[in-house]
Amino acid sequence: MNFEIVKKALRKIMSLYPRYPVIWGSLRRLTPISRVFGYDRGPQSVARYYIDQFIAKHQEDICARVLEIGDNTYTLRFGCDRVQQSDVLHVVPGNFSATIVADLSTAETIPDEIFNCIILTHTLQFIYDFRSALRHLQRVLMPGGVLLATLPGISQISRYDMDRWGEYWRFTTLSTELLFEEFFPRKNLQITAHGNVVAAIALLHGLASRELRRAELDYHDPDYQVVITVRALKERP
Repeated sequence: MNFEIVKKALRKIMSLYPRYPVIWGSLRRLTPISRVFGYDRGPQSVARYYIDQFIAKHQEDICARVLEIGDNTYTLRFGCDRVQQSDVLHVVPGNFSATIVADLSTAETIPDEIFNCIILTHTLQFIYDFRSALRHLQRVLMPGGVLLATLPGISQISRYDMDRWGEYWRFTTLSTELLFEEFFPRKNLQITAHGNVVAAIALLHGLASRELRRAELDYHDPDYQVVITVRALKERP
């Protein structure tokens, strides 16, 4: 008997079948468990778990005059008595909490260097010309001011936003670094990825963060970038 032929045949057979069968359970389905990021299953999505941690870590940056997009939830939650003026930017009229109505990619009407802090959570993916948006964000920051930004890595589409103003982009730490370096010195950037394969699957299926263990959420796998966070400091003269 030719054992080499037998071994090759066995290897071919074994390659057709996984060594450890996967028990899919309720995840083996063609539709997600939730299409609203898990907010119908708990108060916090998987992505918001990482966003909330990031903003809380840098809450001391939220001070004086602060700009936030859509609403001022994080400004009020983490700014405390450090905030002197809270501004909210929205892209179209109709948001009664907005103090500024403007498209960030064409925001020439906003004066230069008026904000000490800008909170930009999961916004750039909705702006086709995100470079122009970042140019304006850097322009309206005071010298020494801080931009706290979060960007989606692995994520489903937000149908609500897609149908209203569009959703265009996903990011990695590398693309984020190259993009922000066009407007901020590299030494003034702190760029971090968050997530792992379990967190990514949970987010894509629309599970709430409370359905995962803390250790599962906090484990970091650089090949599964669910959320990317950026602290960008504007250079002083």
